[in-house]
Formats: sequence, structure tokens, C-alpha cells
Amino acid sequence: MNRIFRLAKSWAPFLLLLGALFFVRTNVGQAAYIPSESMLPTLQVHDILIIDKTVKPDQLQFGDIVVFHPPAEANLDKKLIKRLIGLPGDEIEITDGQLYRNGVKVEESYVKESMKYGFGPITVPEDHYLFLGDNRNESLDSHLWSNPFVDSKKIIGRAVYRIFPFNQITSIR
Repeated sequence: MNRIFRLAKSWAPFLLLLGALFFVRTNVGQAAYIPSESMLPTLQVHDILIIDKTVKPDQLQFGDIVVFHPPAEANLDKKLIKRLIGLPGDEIEITDGQLYRNGVKVEESYVKESMKYGFGPITVPEDHYLFLGDNRNESLDSHLWSNPFVDSKKIIGRAVYRIFPFNQITSIR
């Protein structure tokens, strides 16, 4: 019994650290890797970001970069990272290469190029959100899905920092 107690005592710091790391990754934050060009020019392929998982969906703001699980209709089995374009109740339309939110043209300095497609007008339902990549013409996002809305329960968190490459460490917005 004494031997078991000594063994448990020697492993306790490691197990506590492991438990703390698991708690943080599950509930507080985690790293996310950018695998595609859908968020160019804001995010580059191979960037690594820190995701704040403590943010609640109702705290998100237009323009936030968010990690989420896409709706089942999108037939994707991976997490996505896109820019929040539509909040619950917003009317979204893309016409003549421009985004309109609630009838007002949105100036988007982060978009790679004007959109070459039309979309909407659609109204974002309660407890749902609409996301588009910054590289709009090359992004697999809401404008291509049969159900363009992401349920609030599918939101994982908001990107807050770029941590790699090391010479580009910065906050994200």
C-alpha cells in the first residue's frame, strides 16, 4: 500500500497538469490551424491562431473571425473558420459585388476581391449566424450551402491571436 501511495504521489503533478491542460483546451481556448486560402488576405495558409472558447454566441460582433461546425447540409466533416457577416435578425444581400447588411452597404477592407456572385436577400433566423470567407470567390461558406445558417450551438469560439508564424504574432479582428 505504501508503494502505491508513493507512486501516486510521484505522478500527481503530471496528472494535475494534464487535467488542467485538458480543461483549458475543452473550455477556455485552443489553437487552430489554417489549412486553406478561404480567409486570404487576412489569414494565410499554415497560420496558427488562438481561439477563445469562453465567448458566448450572443457576444459575437459583425466582422469577428469565428471557428464553428458547419450545418449538416454543407456535407463537411471538419471545423471551419470564417468571418461573421450576419447576426440573428440581420437581412443579408450580395449584389453587384457588394455586401449589404440591413439595406446598408458594408465597407469591407479585409475582402480579397469583389464577389462574383449574388446572394439573398435572406434574413438570419434567431439563434443562427451567417459566415463568409474573406476570399469570397474561393471560399466554401454560407453562400454555397443549401442551409446558409449556422446554429449558435455549433459555434466553437472566436479567433483572438495569430501565434504562428512567429514574425506575425498579432491580435485578430
